[in-house]
Amino acid sequence: MSERPARKASMHSVGSNQLGMRQFNERIVLQAIRLHGALAKADIARMTRLSMQTVSLIVDHLIADGLLAKEPRARVRGRIGQPSVPISLRADGAFSIGVKVGRRSLDVLSMDFAGNVRTRETLEYAYPDPHTLFPALETRLAHVTAALGDDARKIAGIGVAAPLWIGGWRDFFDTPPDALAAWDDIDIRARIEAMTALPVEFAKDTTAACAAELVMGQGRGLRDFLYVFIGTFIGGGLVIDGRLHAGPGGNAGAIGSLPLVDRASGKRAGQLLNTASVYVLEKALAAAGAPAAAAHDERAWSPEWRALSEAWMRDTCPAIAAGIASSSALLDLEAVVIDGEIDRILLREVIGRTNDALGAFDWQGMTRPRLVEGQIGPDARAMGGAILPLYAHFAPKHELFLKPLEV
Repeated sequence: MSERPARKASMHSVGSNQLGMRQFNERIVLQAIRLHGALAKADIARMTRLSMQTVSLIVDHLIADGLLAKEPRARVRGRIGQPSVPISLRADGAFSIGVKVGRRSLDVLSMDFAGNVRTRETLEYAYPDPHTLFPALETRLAHVTAALGDDARKIAGIGVAAPLWIGGWRDFFDTPPDALAAWDDIDIRARIEAMTALPVEFAKDTTAACAAELVMGQGRGLRDFLYVFIGTFIGGGLVIDGRLHAGPGGNAGAIGSLPLVDRASGKRAGQLLNTASVYVLEKALAAAGAPAAAAHDERAWSPEWRALSEAWMRDTCPAIAAGIASSSALLDLEAVVIDGEIDRILLREVIGRTNDALGAFDWQGMTRPRLVEGQIGPDARAMGGAILPLYAHFAPKHELFLKPLEV
C-alpha cells in the first residue's frame, strides 16, 4: 500500500481590494469566519489576502448590518501591539429553513446564521405519498416560520434536500400499487416555491448532507473526500479540492449505484444499495417482529436484535469497502467520511469493519484512504438543505469553500 504524505489544506480564498468588489469581499470575510470560527481582523486579512484596511472596513460594516459581532470578553494577543478582538458570526443575523423530503420521513428545521438548529418539525411515514406529504410540508413550514417570531423577516430562503428519483426503487417498499408513481410528474422545488414567497434552493439529499459535513463537520480539515451516508438507501457526495462537486446532473458521489460483483462466483450482485442500505436491516427486523424504525436507533444494537445487525454488517461492510476501493482508483481520495441515520455505536462498528475489509484489496497503484466518522448525523440532509440559501446569499459562490492557510 502506498503511503500518502501528511499535508495541510492550502487553498486560499482571494479577495479583491477594488471598491466595486465590496459585496464579494464581504462574502469572502463571512465565509472565512463561518468555516474557521471567530477570527481576529489580522487573521481574516491573512486568510483572504485582503488588506488590513479593507478587512477593517468590511468587518465594521458587517457588524453594523448585524451579521458579525465582537466576541465578548475574548481577546487574542498578537505578536506586536494590543490584543485583538475575535470577530464571530452573529447567530441572529440571518436564518434559513432546511427541508428534507425522505423515503421514510419529512424534516423541516430552521437554522440560524451560526449553524444552530432553532426549531424542528418531523413527519414519519411508511412511504412518501405526495398527496399527503405536501399539505403536511406546508403546515410545518408555517409552524417553523411562526416559531421564529420577529426573526422570521431575516429568513434568507428555503433549502430542499431530496432524492433525485424519490419514486424510484418502488419495488423495495410495501406500498399500494403505483403509490409512488405520482412522483414521476412532480417537480419538488416548484411545488415548494408555490407555497412561499421565499427563494427555494434544491440539492440531492446526500449532496446536501455532504455540504453540511463539509461546512460544519470533518470537511473543515479535508480537501478531497468521498462522503457516504447510510440511510434508507445508501448514497453519497463528493468533495474535490475543498469544493463540493455535484456533477452536471447533480448526482456526483452516488455510491449506492455502484455495481457489485460476487467475489466467489464472479457474477453481478446488483448495486451497493441492494446490500448496504438500512432498508435491508429494516426488513430483517420487521420479519423478526421488531418495528422497522428500530433499524435507525439504538434498538438495532440492543442484545435482542444485535444478531440481525451483525448479519447485515457481514454483507454491508465488504460491499462498502468494494465501493471505496473502486472509487479510490478513480479519485485518489484523501479520506472517506461515513455517516448515517443509524445508532452511533452501530455506525462505528460499520466503519471499523469496513476498514478491516479494505485490507483484503490489492492497493498496488492506489492510495488507501482513511475512514472518518461523520460529525453531523441524521440531521445532515436537512441541515445541508438549510445551508443552501445561506450560501446563495452570503457566500462568494455556491461552490466556494475556503480552506485553512498553510503555515
